[in-house]
Amino acid sequence: MRTTGMRSGDGGTAAASEGAALGRRHRPDYWLLVLTVMLLVIGLIVIFSISTALSAVAHVSGNYYVTRQLIAIALGLVAFAVAANVPIDIWRRLARPLLIVAAAATLLAIVMPVNPNYPAHRWVRLGAFSFQSVELLKFAILVWLAGLLAAAVQQGTIGNLRLILKPVGIAMLVTGAVVAGVQSDLGSMGVIVAITGVMLFVAGLPMKWLVLAVLGALLLAGLLVAATPYRRARLEAYLNPSANCQASAYQACQAQIAVGTGGMFGLGLGSGVQAYGYLPEAANDSIFAIYAEKFGFIGAALLLALFVALFARLKHIAERAPDVFSQLLVVGVMSWLSVQSLINIGAMIGVLPLKGITLPFVSYGGTSVIFALAAIGLAFQVSRYTSYARLSKQPKQGGTYDDSADRRRIRGAYHPDLGGR
Repeated sequence: MRTTGMRSGDGGTAAASEGAALGRRHRPDYWLLVLTVMLLVIGLIVIFSISTALSAVAHVSGNYYVTRQLIAIALGLVAFAVAANVPIDIWRRLARPLLIVAAAATLLAIVMPVNPNYPAHRWVRLGAFSFQSVELLKFAILVWLAGLLAAAVQQGTIGNLRLILKPVGIAMLVTGAVVAGVQSDLGSMGVIVAITGVMLFVAGLPMKWLVLAVLGALLLAGLLVAATPYRRARLEAYLNPSANCQASAYQACQAQIAVGTGGMFGLGLGSGVQAYGYLPEAANDSIFAIYAEKFGFIGAALLLALFVALFARLKHIAERAPDVFSQLLVVGVMSWLSVQSLINIGAMIGVLPLKGITLPFVSYGGTSVIFALAAIGLAFQVSRYTSYARLSKQPKQGGTYDDSADRRRIRGAYHPDLGGR
């Protein structure tokens, strides 16, 4: 396995040299697309199987949920196509405008009237159209952070506290105040922090600063939980769920009942009762529990295997990315989807506190599907340019080079002409 570093060239020409170094376009990683489509189909099957129950509870037409999910997938595939075909260097130039648009959408969600069924200020609603602004924010922060860190890596300033931790820290504090504070969405903020932390680690931020940043994030999360009664109730429910099954731990208890009822092989698509109003958010946050009820332990293991395979493909692409910006993009996508999946599934089986967060590609929800597919589109585009070429090392400021960052970065690549595909 080869260790890769960065391409040679001064900081002023680094972006141009990276763009020119993408190399010959070759066949993309179609396994990434196949695995994603399989997860989408599984989610659609589960939603179809419980659509009657969902419609009866919500008093809507029987095809309501399936139709809306199909529309979301169609829009998501458009987003995938755009992300997969807009050149990577254009995405890099669009980072700041995209972040501004995401910030504006988030602020708009705060001032808009809320739905009585979902009183948190998380959605931008324009007539029949609505979307959750935090999903756009995740995507925008990912692209912006990849550009910021790639420039720092190219210029040898990744360890500069003022140039890196100051803008990142300000962005996280402002985002946390809005997302975790005003919008009461600590789960999504946790995903954003995880994306940021993993990308900082891979970019080569000195470990002392990374550890301090992680400790600071944990301290703030603890304060947010301690200062909010419903979050304290959720934590108490997690620590002692059996004592709160009729109150704060109701959803967690019902989710575990659904998972346990599935047994080894599940009850089947036409069976199960949890979607008939017993398990809250059966098609959204709780869809893994519904899936386990219908397909059992074997089915749940197969679903987890698909997710692991998807993350392995993303890791494969990141290890062979042609430049630092592309690599950080894919690392951000991988951390986003993997952490969000871990939080969702962990809550449903009782190993993590309950959070209102979707299971990527499987849960019902247009915004989540659209931006998750857009993120996969970025990785799919990078997979067209994976290269065996070694990135030459750049010295740190002061003339020395710390290769620990490279050991975290890419471990080996292949050349498409040598039959790597």
